[in-house]
Amino acid sequence: MSAIDMRSAFDFAGQHVLMSGGSGVLGRTMVAALLHHGARVTLLSRQPDLASSYFVEHPQADQLHCIGVDLSQLDQIPLAVAKAQALAPITILVNGAGGNRPQATTGAQRFADIPAAAMHEVVDVNLFSAIQLSQQVVPHFAAQGAGVILNISSISTQRPLTRVLTYSAAKAGLDAFTRWLATHVALEYSPQIRVNALAPGFFLTEQNRFLLMEQDGKTLTTRGQQILAHTPMQRFGTPEDLVGAMLWLLSPAAAFVTGQVIAVDGGFSAYSGV
Repeated sequence: MSAIDMRSAFDFAGQHVLMSGGSGVLGRTMVAALLHHGARVTLLSRQPDLASSYFVEHPQADQLHCIGVDLSQLDQIPLAVAKAQALAPITILVNGAGGNRPQATTGAQRFADIPAAAMHEVVDVNLFSAIQLSQQVVPHFAAQGAGVILNISSISTQRPLTRVLTYSAAKAGLDAFTRWLATHVALEYSPQIRVNALAPGFFLTEQNRFLLMEQDGKTLTTRGQQILAHTPMQRFGTPEDLVGAMLWLLSPAAAFVTGQVIAVDGGFSAYSGV
């Protein structure tokens, strides 16, 4: 892109983003940024009214639409994507659905005792929802000759964290899927279809605050201390730290970037500990 074109690279007017996982702290910040930059955003959520409520005061709230869907129910996904496509042609897919379950970790049980059902649940939401949504959206991209997919992975794929084996394994599968799909769509459909992933490091959210901070809200837990000791930038991430990398990967500024997993982790994955 020329310098002149670069000025407009982050103008998402005319883009229709279909996103899963937009109700969490990180997801909400990403959605707000996309709306701010002119995108039309359709969220897939099991609680569409709740998802909508997070954005009622956003200046571009009229550009947000929510569709109720349980991504663990495979038969609901084609209809949800069809509803989104009927609103406007989908040009961007963000697979942000994810999360972990205590029952799928070794925190309160032995490895041998982790229930298969709990592991399947974590793999389904973190990996298979992305695959299944992509299966439904890629044909639209193929017909249009262009499109962008962004998967939200995790830094735990590079250095699996203790206790969270299922989550780390599922996100590692998502990284592999990102690279495979990027190659597949470029060779089989159009080189203008790109697929990348973001791998957030440690972000202090309501979900993990109890793991990283003591009840006083000021003192780090032992786990929190270990994380910062291995993070060269010496802090946890904030949701806003993801916005720049997200916008870049979704924009024409990253037109020659595909099949990549971009870490946003304050250097955690680069530090050997010595």
